[in-house]
Amino acid sequence: MSGLAPLLGHDDVRGQLARAARRGELTPALLFHGPPGIGKQRLALWLAQLLVCSEGGETPCDRCHPCRLASRLEHPDIHWFFPLPRPKVSGNAERLGDALEDLRAEELAERRARPLYATAVAELTGIYLAHVQVVRRIAAARPAMGSRKVFVIGDAEALVPQEASPEAANALLKLLEEPPSDTTIVLTAADPDVLLPTIRSRLLPVRLRPLPESDVAAFLVARGVAADRATTVARLAQGSIGRAVAFHSTDGEDGPLEAVRMEARALLDAALAGSPAPRLHAALAQPPAGARGGFAALVEQLSVWLRDLGAVATGAEDVVVNVDALDWLRHNARRIAHGGAGVPGALLALDGAAKLIQFNINPQLAMSALLRDISRCLRPAAGSMAIR
Repeated sequence: MSGLAPLLGHDDVRGQLARAARRGELTPALLFHGPPGIGKQRLALWLAQLLVCSEGGETPCDRCHPCRLASRLEHPDIHWFFPLPRPKVSGNAERLGDALEDLRAEELAERRARPLYATAVAELTGIYLAHVQVVRRIAAARPAMGSRKVFVIGDAEALVPQEASPEAANALLKLLEEPPSDTTIVLTAADPDVLLPTIRSRLLPVRLRPLPESDVAAFLVARGVAADRATTVARLAQGSIGRAVAFHSTDGEDGPLEAVRMEARALLDAALAGSPAPRLHAALAQPPAGARGGFAALVEQLSVWLRDLGAVATGAEDVVVNVDALDWLRHNARRIAHGGAGVPGALLALDGAAKLIQFNINPQLAMSALLRDISRCLRPAAGSMAIR
């Protein structure tokens, strides 16, 4: 299979976008936001295909030449940008822009070959000023084939936290202030509040909700995943196809996010231990530097375990995400003090650690302090032991 994966869900939003486009009322700059991996970029590419389709219906026809090019990620007027690792090149911004374009072409070729890709786990990437300058240069030119150009800028949060300055975001702002009349721009973000307020004010927000768990499970079963495993993964993914693939890849193996989930459980075990030694050991096991993306993924999974622990401690097992670890959660819920009253404080400590790591704090130090704070919040009984 090559090209774009099928778009699942979001039928109401699709209908609203299509009707606005056919009436000529579609705003030129939109922001699709919602949890990671639920199809925000795929929906943006669906809209791009609709806008270049020569049939003029309320869905892309998939038959005309523009539609076929769009579905293969080959349409010259559809430009998909996303965070990339910073190339190791020296020289001016033009050289960096060329290197980034080479990387983008390689990634697009990979996404054509493997359209179902996992939500990123540990990559440290960005959307750099040099790349935004490429966007602006293309936007200033005439469409290559049809009458409209469409830009999809995925994971737009990566516009801000790079090189300690918002140059890329500010450069994009200039384009959003006065986009060419033949141009539509769609940004996607899991956390729109990270974007500069001046950028958000120039975008029409479109909120996308997670898919039903049953739809995610059906997606996995259709790709050969056993029904019981599909149900578990669908709960872990929380309505996200991208996260489902990150937990359980379509080739039948555990995905990268599953390893992060189990590492996060081991960290919580260390925090619940009766002495500081396991916490220190777990903290020293963290990569010492250059792994902020991995640390963020670990903190996110640790927060899920903590929320599950609090849910079990308060008798709300129906909302547990890690449904395959109920015995472990029940055992540890009995060990924490005051029926889980310390869980909110532990979650606040997680939030503080996530913010610290953005300022290049050593992950080992951050993890050591985090596990200490979690331990203090939960106050496990002295001498008790965790089960695996």
